[in-house]
Amino acid sequence: MRVNHRFVCLLLLAVAVRGAPAQQTPRSIARGVPQDAPRSITIDSRLAADASLHVGDRVVVAAGTGEPGDTVVIAAITQRRADPAEIARGEYRVRLHLGQLQSLLGYGDRVDRFAIATPSAGATADAVARINASAFGFQAHRSADVAVETSKTFAVVSRFHRAIGTITIVASAIFLLCIMLLKVDERRRDVAALRLIGCTERTIVGSVVLEAAAIAVLGSLFGVVVGGTASFLVNRHYQAVYRTPLRFSIVTGDIVLLAVALALVLGIVAGWLAARRLVRTPPLALFGR
Repeated sequence: MRVNHRFVCLLLLAVAVRGAPAQQTPRSIARGVPQDAPRSITIDSRLAADASLHVGDRVVVAAGTGEPGDTVVIAAITQRRADPAEIARGEYRVRLHLGQLQSLLGYGDRVDRFAIATPSAGATADAVARINASAFGFQAHRSADVAVETSKTFAVVSRFHRAIGTITIVASAIFLLCIMLLKVDERRRDVAALRLIGCTERTIVGSVVLEAAAIAVLGSLFGVVVGGTASFLVNRHYQAVYRTPLRFSIVTGDIVLLAVALALVLGIVAGWLAARRLVRTPPLALFGR
């Protein structure tokens, strides 16, 4: 298989020294022998911030400290992707041209791994089969399969959060029902007076349910505001800690609709149960007689 030498590879290097401006003598990342015609590289924003590097600085890259290296010019600074698998890694990332990387590492025409884009699922299956059958030691994987394997930890965490959310909703429903029973029970004298002046059970139950629904909607909206504020603060803190654009907490429209719908349903059910329990009690018994 032919490899395009303009393909850009990734090289992880530990860099901790600032590069000088383009007009000055280059300062090395790792000691080496500078070239006369420096080539360009791209570094990530984490490396640029820690080493105080800027676009146009000249640095020297080498396979190891004390080994000969190449003088290069920083052409661009890139932002890392929002990848959960990379947030805990402390490596720095440098992008080099393939030929430059081969010369630096002494690999020659060998590569550890590479990616191939295919136009369709059938072409992907054919490419996987041909690569695996080409020689012993080759192993091709679909990008979707790789993503599934590397995301197993996050899938477990997601299921764990879903279980916690389910338990929280059930516990909240029970708590809400108990609160509604207590609140409605405190109004037994009012309900008894309404019953004695001729108000029907349907009217009393409807008023209690309407009040419970209004409280549930207002409470859910307040909860959405609190959740959005907490999500914003969490993202600001951990994005600064890990220096990543990844959002650690997300409040979406689906979550808001689910929260409001659950609060409304649970409020109506709790209010209806509490009101039905109260209106079935004789009015004189509600007065304590």
